Amino acid sequence: MASFPKIQGLITAPFTPFDNNGEKVNLDIIPRYAEMLHNNGIVGVFINGSSGEGYMLQDEERMQLAEAWKDAIKDFDDFKLIVHVGSTSLKSARLLAEHAGKIGAFGIGSMASPFPKVGRVEELVKYCEEIAKGAPELPFYYYHIPVFNGAYLPMLDFIKAMDGRVPNFAGIKYTYESLYEYNQCMRYKDGKFDMLHGQDETILSALVMGGAKGGISGTGNYIGNVLVDVIEEWKKGNIDAAVRSQNYAQDVINVIADFRGNIVAGKRIMKFLGLDLGPNRIPFRNIEPEEEAEIKKRLDAIDFFNRCNRI
Repeated sequence: MASFPKIQGLITAPFTPFDNNGEKVNLDIIPRYAEMLHNNGIVGVFINGSSGEGYMLQDEERMQLAEAWKDAIKDFDDFKLIVHVGSTSLKSARLLAEHAGKIGAFGIGSMASPFPKVGRVEELVKYCEEIAKGAPELPFYYYHIPVFNGAYLPMLDFIKAMDGRVPNFAGIKYTYESLYEYNQCMRYKDGKFDMLHGQDETILSALVMGGAKGGISGTGNYIGNVLVDVIEEWKKGNIDAAVRSQNYAQDVINVIADFRGNIVAGKRIMKFLGLDLGPNRIPFRNIEPEEEAEIKKRLDAIDFFNRCNRI
């Protein structure tokens, strides 16, 4: 088994920028996007995942995005590019993994395919094993987000099955509610694998209970500085300050939860910050003008525009 350094700090899962029709990927905006994230304390990006509408992109678009992000971060010190390569087509996933290796990405990741649904740990392990072979020199992270694909499988059993079988398996992006299971995975062989916390609502709990060191965040696109503050205040022992920042993040999440969540409402929030990333692709139902006004009103009420990420 290869040994990979564990990620320290917060990585963000960017949205995919499109033109006004959602037809063409807007690569030109990525340098500004990358600079904003970097300036707000983010330490890397996990592209083409759920926030990035990865399964709705063509393979060529996904590769173009990987190349554009790689170029945009070339002057940032230790800013990581992890490429989500999962696909319903295993051949596509392997191709995307190989491409990530060729361009010098930090790592690759994949969630379980939404079709066909995975019903057994062995099926998931085999799927991940074949993808990971596409870039054997890069750390491979499984993206556990069962609400998207129905893969409600025991992650401790998954880790045990991957251990020793997939040499470049590095850990899990864990986006699920079970802090008990998260902690069990963290404790496996004294923390052998990296457990990147993926649920922004409970990052402080993961720090306290599970000993998390890093996370991958969707809302970090616009409140990354707040979530970074949770981590930094916790590290300094300022629990009350960490709680305040965590609760503020929840206030923002409560707003987007009423407007179809981070992928839809969060992407529109980026427009408020000065980065118009275009619409979501069908079948997502985009934010209507009256909804946009209501989102802005509710964010104003919680002082969002004085506390959000800065361009």
